[in-house]
Amino acid sequence: MDIKKTYMDANALLEGHFKLSSGNHSQFYLQSAKVLEDPKTAKLLAEALAEQIKKSGLEIDTVCAPALGGLIAGFALATALDVRFIFAERVNGAMNIRRGFEVTKGERVLMCEDIITTGGSAMEAAAVVKELGGEIVGVAALANRGFCKREHSEIETKSNCKLPQDIPFFALADFTFEMYAPEECPLCKDGSEAIKPGSRGN
Repeated sequence: MDIKKTYMDANALLEGHFKLSSGNHSQFYLQSAKVLEDPKTAKLLAEALAEQIKKSGLEIDTVCAPALGGLIAGFALATALDVRFIFAERVNGAMNIRRGFEVTKGERVLMCEDIITTGGSAMEAAAVVKELGGEIVGVAALANRGFCKREHSEIETKSNCKLPQDIPFFALADFTFEMYAPEECPLCKDGSEAIKPGSRGN
């Protein structure tokens, strides 16, 4: 699959002036919800990601995704891997696993996001899984913003990557866009206002 073309065909590779969840600004934004609204596309993407994971030989009991962005990608991936799916969600700003979900001691859990930038949200959710006794065996995402090194990519890990280096990270493609601190953003200096199209803040 040509993942970048899939995003472009779904009008999910947006160009403008965007405020990212990290607080940084960018001229481009990946809106995975637009890709995943088509169940057939979601299934194809998840199956392609699952194939990578299966080839690695990684043993997985459960896929866990942080809400909201990772829910559809995580469920589709769990379906493709034929394993259990759970999710973590923010309560008063902190990640929690609720709704009757349980994690058994030693349960092998794969964290899943739609997009990994630094991996902060995935690792917040992973910390909850670990507190409950689970073992984080890997991380997966449809798209990688290029700050963390994924399997089968030459991109090296950047200093702001929050993913552990001792577990594998799987993604279908790297999307490397320039990001700017607000005070250094050339788009702001040109007078435009950043919008936030993601799950937080709108």
